Amino acid sequence: MRAEVLRLAVPAFLALVAEPLFLLADSAIVGHLGTSSLAGLGVASAVLLTAVNIFVFLAYGTTAVVARRLGAGDQRGALAAGVDGLWLSVILGVLAAIAVAVWAEPLVGVFGATPATAAEAVTYLRVSTLGIPPMLLVLAATGVLRGLQDTRTPLVAAVVGFGANALLSLLLVHGVGWGIAGAAWGTVIAQTGMAVALVWVVLRGAQRLDAPLTFTPAGVLRSALDGVPLLVRTLSLRAVLLLTTWAAAGLGEAELAAHQVAMTVWSALAFALDALAIAAQALTGKSLGAGDVEGTRATTAMMVRWSIWFGIALAALIVVLHRVVPLGFSSDPSVRAALAAALLVVALAQPVSGVAFILDGVLIGAGDARWLAVAQTVFLVAYLPMVLGVWASGVTGTAGLVWLWVAFSGFMLVRALGLWWRARGDAWMVVGSAR
Repeated sequence: MRAEVLRLAVPAFLALVAEPLFLLADSAIVGHLGTSSLAGLGVASAVLLTAVNIFVFLAYGTTAVVARRLGAGDQRGALAAGVDGLWLSVILGVLAAIAVAVWAEPLVGVFGATPATAAEAVTYLRVSTLGIPPMLLVLAATGVLRGLQDTRTPLVAAVVGFGANALLSLLLVHGVGWGIAGAAWGTVIAQTGMAVALVWVVLRGAQRLDAPLTFTPAGVLRSALDGVPLLVRTLSLRAVLLLTTWAAAGLGEAELAAHQVAMTVWSALAFALDALAIAAQALTGKSLGAGDVEGTRATTAMMVRWSIWFGIALAALIVVLHRVVPLGFSSDPSVRAALAAALLVVALAQPVSGVAFILDGVLIGAGDARWLAVAQTVFLVAYLPMVLGVWASGVTGTAGLVWLWVAFSGFMLVRALGLWWRARGDAWMVVGSAR
């Protein structure tokens, strides 16, 4: 089983790390345009990632459904469910893109940023809306492939796509002189190429097994309804991230810029830790689909241990580099000082975050979406007094940013404890091809 976990987790790790590394490159490229541009990228990224990541069930839910059907021996049905997910991603992507384009200014205005920062954020956001449908197609296609126990193909797409994104951003921002809009266009072009490649792989597999490729309203509706609990779970999680960015915007422009980079680093670490969670989704769904309860329990315990040690390793790495990382993102001494302090808190929370991510992945793979929806909402409510306490304290500057990240780490601790409590029981371990 260890070999099976590594076979899925290592390519997933490399693919997941590729994205935040290139996002870090994007931040560094934009950061050298000035503090307002970097802060604007932070606000726009918060809105854009929310618009995309609330539909992460297109990947997570599809992985669970496809893996269960694969475990039950129904590969054709697995691919049919995957194609329904692709159609759903197109519909949701177009609707989300229209909404973000129309309401770009009000959405940015919610963060209360300075006029210069807001102007940069709106520019980036309006161009980036063109990439939302391809982003959702990438999510859905990746979910299908993971459910089929294939994490290598998404790895290739990620490395090529995000590498192209970084090169295009550098060319269009500083070479052509398009400023922050150039970074947005680089993302749109790269995401479109990734979507075309991954969808082609899925459709070729479906054709080979004679699975239906046409739009089937019943199948798409079933995918949508199955995704509602995971949508609620994701909305609650995104609300936590948006609340944190909102609180950071009140600390000052330099602190908001530092928070943007700190959150990008945290996301990079989260993606790294999430590699095991993705393996957990695929393996849990497949083993429960095949009726292997004891194997599921043993694999879960092993992956929790691995995630804790991985979190400790990442924490040590960030502690060593916490003064080096800021040098690559800003020449502003205030931004560098605030970022270095925040990164120490980010580092210390990594082992706890590892537990939260792996157990989240196990429960998603098991199809325990309804419980996750309720639980994540409870975790959000528990976070409110923490983040509002920082906001109400009136502490600003570097100290305010540090306390904000302490509060966010408290949220991750509450989340890890809640998921651990659920995983100890047996209610989530339902066997068969459908939950």
